[in-house]
Amino acid sequence: MKITETKLKGCLILEPQIFEDNRGVFFEIFKKKQLENVLGYEVDFVQENTSISKKGVLRGLHFQIGDSAQAKLVSVQKGDVADVIVDIRPNSATFGQHVKVNLSEVNKKSIFIPKGMAHGFVTRTNEATFTYLCDNYYNPKMESGILYNDSDLDIDWGIDPLELIVSDKDLILPSFKELIK
Repeated sequence: MKITETKLKGCLILEPQIFEDNRGVFFEIFKKKQLENVLGYEVDFVQENTSISKKGVLRGLHFQIGDSAQAKLVSVQKGDVADVIVDIRPNSATFGQHVKVNLSEVNKKSIFIPKGMAHGFVTRTNEATFTYLCDNYYNPKMESGILYNDSDLDIDWGIDPLELIVSDKDLILPSFKELIK
């Protein structure tokens, strides 16, 4: 497995070695020890979530605050998404910056997202099945987010804004400036 750090410290792209033959395909999504060696700390996933989204669905930008903060390992089992991670760690050299990574059933990449990041994705195929491994349990009282089209973040989601399907809840998230006040 190849692990590459993005410009956001601790945010890693995992690319599996793919074994394919006449029976099908095999690959490892992650190896705990290999991931921990790169991170320099232990990760224990305690919850797995799956979302199935139609084309144009944008979920995000979400995160959990306080003791409920979550590190995540995300991947796509079916379809194709543009995945976006925003660094919201106040003392980080990349505070307020983001990375966008294509995740798909074809490239089989995963992303490790450390605590202190906001996360979202938009579905680019007719349907996408997206999986999250989380190192902390979801706490609805501690959920937060940033408006997906915040002008200060200037995220190019790679899809016509008129084709986006965004939940009412995500449409009223605060801006990045409102969040950091």
